[in-house]
Amino acid sequence: MRKNNLYILLTFGLTLLILASCSEYEKVLKSTDYSYKYRKALQYYEKKDYARAITVFEQIVNFYRATTRGDSVIYFYAQSLYGDGDYTMAAYYFKELSDNYARSPFVEESDFLQGYCYYLMSPRPSLDQENTNLAKSAFQKFMYKHPNSKYVQECKRIIQELDEKLATKAYLNARLYYDLGYYKAAIIALRNCLNDYPNSPYREELMFMLLDAQYQLADNSVETKKKERFQNTLDEYYSFISEYPQSKYLKQAEKIYQKTKNVLGI
Repeated sequence: MRKNNLYILLTFGLTLLILASCSEYEKVLKSTDYSYKYRKALQYYEKKDYARAITVFEQIVNFYRATTRGDSVIYFYAQSLYGDGDYTMAAYYFKELSDNYARSPFVEESDFLQGYCYYLMSPRPSLDQENTNLAKSAFQKFMYKHPNSKYVQECKRIIQELDEKLATKAYLNARLYYDLGYYKAAIIALRNCLNDYPNSPYREELMFMLLDAQYQLADNSVETKKKERFQNTLDEYYSFISEYPQSKYLKQAEKIYQKTKNVLGI
């Protein structure tokens, strides 16, 4: 019985607490005292009650924009959005703070978090990489703007990670053209990938695919274009073999080389 009574009392107490909290929250929303709203929004933020903090900050952000409190309202509004997982809007407001309050003590962290929001939204390599590029650009801008920041090393680490993802995306795109037999498009995509990401972990495979794509393009060309394209194949072979003389693709590369020499009469 005592346990049941205790359970009932606790449930009743919790219910009263929730009702009181809701009543207070409704009072905050209906209030016309912006200082009071600001204080309560900060309290919600500090308690990690981001949903309520966001709603209250939404009500006061425009009021405070042209005031000395404008940067702190936008900063904590952005932080609440960030804490709630709305990285798109958080990035927007972190950028707004940086753009409009250049002397704010929150600028450095806001600049970093703007990039970090895009980083958190960066998808796997097979998907569109718009947010990856936005993150990389934001972190590069951050390091230029804040060269002595404590966040610089983290920016460098993340940029390297993002570059690896972009290199993988470029590889997958080039590989798709190659696998589909669109050799002319594959050659362009493979060269761009090699130029943009010279340290790609796929470099050896990319260079072999470029050699083979060049050979396949030449072999399937009209007679008037064959000689020039087979000569290009020979050039790609020399580039490949000079960089990877012990390549796992060596036998295939040698076959292409012999066939190309035969066609050119070398």
